[in-house]
Amino acid sequence: MSLKYTARETYTKIARELNETKVARDAYIADFIAPLKEKLDKTGLKYEIKGRTKSIYSIWNKLRRQHNELKDIYDLFAIRIILDVPVEKEKPECWNVYSIVADMYTPNPARMKDWLSIPKSNGYESLHTTVCGPGNKWVEVQIRTRRMDLVAEKGLAAHWKYKGIKSEGDLDSWMNNIRDILETADGPMELMKNFKMDLYDKEVFVFTPKGDLYKLPQGASVLDFAFNIHSKLGCTCVGGKVNGRNRKLNYKLQSGDTVEISTSPSQIPKLDWLNFVVTTKARNKIKQTINELNNRVSELGKELLQRRFKNRKIDIDEAMLMRTIKKLGFRTVTEFYTAIGNEQLDITSVIAEYDAIERAESSEKKPEGRSAEEFSLQYQEENQPATDDILIIGDNIKGINYRLSKCCNPIFGDEVFGFVSAEGVIKIHRNDCPNAAHIRAKYPYRVIRTRWSGKTGAGFAATLRVVGHDDIGIVTNISSIINKEKDVMLRNISIESHDGMFSGFLVVGVGDTRSLDNLVKKIKTVKGVKDVQRT
Repeated sequence: MSLKYTARETYTKIARELNETKVARDAYIADFIAPLKEKLDKTGLKYEIKGRTKSIYSIWNKLRRQHNELKDIYDLFAIRIILDVPVEKEKPECWNVYSIVADMYTPNPARMKDWLSIPKSNGYESLHTTVCGPGNKWVEVQIRTRRMDLVAEKGLAAHWKYKGIKSEGDLDSWMNNIRDILETADGPMELMKNFKMDLYDKEVFVFTPKGDLYKLPQGASVLDFAFNIHSKLGCTCVGGKVNGRNRKLNYKLQSGDTVEISTSPSQIPKLDWLNFVVTTKARNKIKQTINELNNRVSELGKELLQRRFKNRKIDIDEAMLMRTIKKLGFRTVTEFYTAIGNEQLDITSVIAEYDAIERAESSEKKPEGRSAEEFSLQYQEENQPATDDILIIGDNIKGINYRLSKCCNPIFGDEVFGFVSAEGVIKIHRNDCPNAAHIRAKYPYRVIRTRWSGKTGAGFAATLRVVGHDDIGIVTNISSIINKEKDVMLRNISIESHDGMFSGFLVVGVGDTRSLDNLVKKIKTVKGVKDVQRT
């Protein structure tokens, strides 16, 4: 169809000449078929003979290759002999018909194609030969059975119409290949690319040392062969012996090669393997394995960072950590943790950068601000014993150095208590803080009863952990809900996606627990969100 529009004159010329020569070609084919039909009738076989004219595009390619005129090309018409025989007699009867054709007309050995003994990867089976007919003109003859013709016309799934056929294994192999493509493709564009890679016409046939035959696309390497046998074999492949000689991973195989794969338990897939593999199975498995390795390294890096922060007695603030990651030049959290896991990034330098950002932000705070961290505390004098003194948090109370603890981020409305640290600073913790039990048990004399008082605002930072399905637009929907809430401000968001699920942290500025609880309820109503928890 493209030829019709890109080279309209050529297309029209060939179409016109085909119409003009149709009568002469039909007469020639009739003369070719007549004696052949007489011989086939004597065998008692049930058969059908059909003819097919080459497409205009195919004729144009042949004219360009052979530099001939249309009148000099005589295999424009292919004869197709279709046999009605049982499955178990398919091959011998096809060869029997071939011998009849070859006895009558001289075959061209270079144009012989045997897809009976070794069918194509797409399940195509047929016997093709080009013979010299009357007047020394070449005619292509295709010999196949009714089942083979059905597969050729309708596709490999047509095998299901026949029972007990040997080639059902090919269908299973084909379906498994399709499943691998669907499971590992990253998006629709990658899926289409994988399917296009598998639409190859030319194949190479290679053997294992035991004589097992494997079909691969032309240009396949030793590594493609290893992945074709088994994914684990491909992942640990370091090379192979081809016809007894050692070859590298990227060595291109030829038909008839005998290949023995060499492996090493320390071998892992490399990104540069993608530069020379040609099969979809190999490409998908290499990408999948590399992603899994990177995820494991990323988890290790995260664990190392958390352990080092804990040893330094530093509470990790997610928002500040995200700013540190950005300052260090990493685009994603996964890349950051992977660099730590691969020892490409020193954790000491991360902590130094984190401390620098924390100090810079602390020095920029103004006393007259309304953020939660800048509230001051004082004791309320009451007619009670000293042990019952209560620390009141309010907007007009001054005189005491305090800090809201980062391990639990208390906000207005939380049940809280104060803890006098070694530096003399009073740290405010939530009653349900993970460290509360330890503090009360070990330092009961440094715990102060505390309650909230004064006005609220949007200055309290709260961190929410959100988990759900990785659907398109889900983050936008969550952000939209937060933006619509009065006196609620989105300060930071970090999301990670893996295997169709996402998890992430939202740092929001709220006025009190009531506003936060209301926000959590609304986020839970978003389609795809499975759980929302305050951390």
